[in-house]
Amino acid sequence: MTSRLLLTRRLAQLLLGLFLYGIAIAMMVRAGIGVSPWDVLAQGVSLKTGLLFGLVTNLVGVAVLLFWIPLRQRPGLGTVLNVLLVGPSAQVGLTIIPQQTELWAQVLLFVGGLLLLAVATGLYIGPKLGPGPRDGLMTGLHARTGWPIWAVRTGIEVTVLVIGWFLGGNVGIGTLAFALLVGPLCSITLPFFAIRLPKDAATTAAALESELEGTAEQSAGLEEQDAATFDVRDGILLETDAATRMRDHRASDSNLIGAVQPDREPSPRSPRGIRPAQAVAAYWLDDRLTRVARARARRRPRRA
Repeated sequence: MTSRLLLTRRLAQLLLGLFLYGIAIAMMVRAGIGVSPWDVLAQGVSLKTGLLFGLVTNLVGVAVLLFWIPLRQRPGLGTVLNVLLVGPSAQVGLTIIPQQTELWAQVLLFVGGLLLLAVATGLYIGPKLGPGPRDGLMTGLHARTGWPIWAVRTGIEVTVLVIGWFLGGNVGIGTLAFALLVGPLCSITLPFFAIRLPKDAATTAAALESELEGTAEQSAGLEEQDAATFDVRDGILLETDAATRMRDHRASDSNLIGAVQPDREPSPRSPRGIRPAQAVAAYWLDDRLTRVARARARRRPRRA
């Protein structure tokens, strides 16, 4: 696939994902049994101001994006389109989807919305054109403060949930279900829709990729890992292509297990094939073996 066709595919997948994300939000709102923390905030602000829910979603996205400035994060193309498109698509969904009052219909609509949101998340994050404004805020605070991802995410979402609840947003069983299920669902859809760029595209179009991706790491914010070294096959956190290039460059010059060692034959398995847990276990075992060997050498009596 040529670079132009690959970029077209990435843009098409991004736009489809953002549109479906807004429709999924509308489905959960119309279900009426609770929504995600950020949507609780948007609902509350909409009720108090009289503004359309979709417009408030856009305004909240812009406000969150402003917090990127002190965090020194640069948005990618996907970040900007997220702010611009999710709100209108959510408003379209609210226009065509009627409010449900029967419990069975509410549950079915909410479940459908949650499943669609997981698919949409995989679609818009998969092209790796920049994270959403809320994910970028989370990873930016993590990078600047050193606080764990889970603590930053929990703090942000509890704050917006409480504010939205006081403003009249809909907090219910759906809110709890969203918190418990969105992570496992996204762990399935994110690897499925992830787009891997060929190495030649990563080297010849590095400047363009940097502009499209921005500087924030992409993340659903559900697991704490280093975004520059975490592989999409292992779970939620996704590295950008810029991070991939940086990691591959570091690996070629490092003493990490899996790289070429001065006293060992090169391993046929690349560093990319080693998962974090395997690397930790290998380091632990290697350290114990060499430590035992050094201790025996020190205890061995010297010959005259």
